[in-house]
Amino acid sequence: MTRTLNLHYVSLTLAAGVLSLAGSMAHAQYSVGDREISGSLCVGIDCVNNENFGFDTIRLKENNLRIRAVDTSSTASFPTNDWQLTFNDSSNGGANKFSIEDIDGGRTPFTIEAGTPNNALYVDSSGSGGRIGFGTSAPVTDLHVKSGNTPTLRLEQDGTSGFATRTWDVAGNEANFFIRDATGGSALPFRIFPGAPSNALTIAANGDVGLGTASPGANLHVVASDDVQLRVEETGAGFAQLIDLINNGAPRIQWDNSATAGGVWQIGLADPGDNFLIRDQSGSQNSFSLAAGGNLTILGTLTENSDKNRKMAIIPVDSEEILKKVSMLPVAAWTYKQDAEEGIRHIGPMAQDFYALFGTGASETGISTIDTSGVALAAIQALTAQNEELLQRLEMLEKKVVD
Repeated sequence: MTRTLNLHYVSLTLAAGVLSLAGSMAHAQYSVGDREISGSLCVGIDCVNNENFGFDTIRLKENNLRIRAVDTSSTASFPTNDWQLTFNDSSNGGANKFSIEDIDGGRTPFTIEAGTPNNALYVDSSGSGGRIGFGTSAPVTDLHVKSGNTPTLRLEQDGTSGFATRTWDVAGNEANFFIRDATGGSALPFRIFPGAPSNALTIAANGDVGLGTASPGANLHVVASDDVQLRVEETGAGFAQLIDLINNGAPRIQWDNSATAGGVWQIGLADPGDNFLIRDQSGSQNSFSLAAGGNLTILGTLTENSDKNRKMAIIPVDSEEILKKVSMLPVAAWTYKQDAEEGIRHIGPMAQDFYALFGTGASETGISTIDTSGVALAAIQALTAQNEELLQRLEMLEKKVVD
């Protein structure tokens, strides 16, 4: 096999290789002009006569192998950086590797270690800009990473620019695709499991987030064919404010039954005002209104649970005794302090007096309406019994008068 090498200037080292092939000259010579070598070239102190080149065209042969490009440009506007191809470290115990070194910059931007597996880096001619494979000679995307166990891309901020160190991994395997906070205890703040449906999470151009939809129509739009749920769960101990609705106006939540005409309900605050409302939008009326002071107004009737199956320790009352206590119960007209400006008046007993006489309710500061109803009914029963007794006496007296 014959190769032709055109050289404009043959360096001392290259000349030494030529002389080694000639086998008769002890010193290198410096020549000016073009030179051609028909055959292969061995350069280095360990080249021998009758070197067996095999298919090699140029061979470097010694214990410190370097090829340096020395740029002698002297004009300020021209680049002058020197570069070097380095084959293995020259120190004892050094690395077996091939490097490209920036001599003037004192840097080594590119290194390949010996033993690197096949196709560790592969640049394919496919695609408009070429495809790069890591671990594969057949990249199918612009960047293709292939590994037998959890192919990973690491993003490491090392602190050299004055910012705190932080390391993140983007990886995937048979279990999930994930983002790992390697600095933060290898936490996995983001995971996607195999089989996740299309559009499980979508962020629209306007910032709207869709769960189950590619076209979210609100800041957060959840779509599912069945059993749509939104769960907020706090697993720590103690009080937790799970949802905080903030609006420059009256925040509300709306329920809309799309299967039927109407059936649109809202829950939230009045606008204007601070009343908490449950509103029937189809009828444009407030079915439930709770004022900040505690006053509750409902559109219909109030039904309290009184199912006997939910009660225990059921004891008959002495209606006569309750009637006596009712006669002892102070009843007054009064105004709640928070209603002072509106002048809203009420008539009724004080909770402390009611609790002292009847001992019902959760505390002495409140009166349950079911207790007042029970007391009233028992008192009415006692009065009814008294009236019946009086009527019987009256009939007897009338009968005596007639006789």
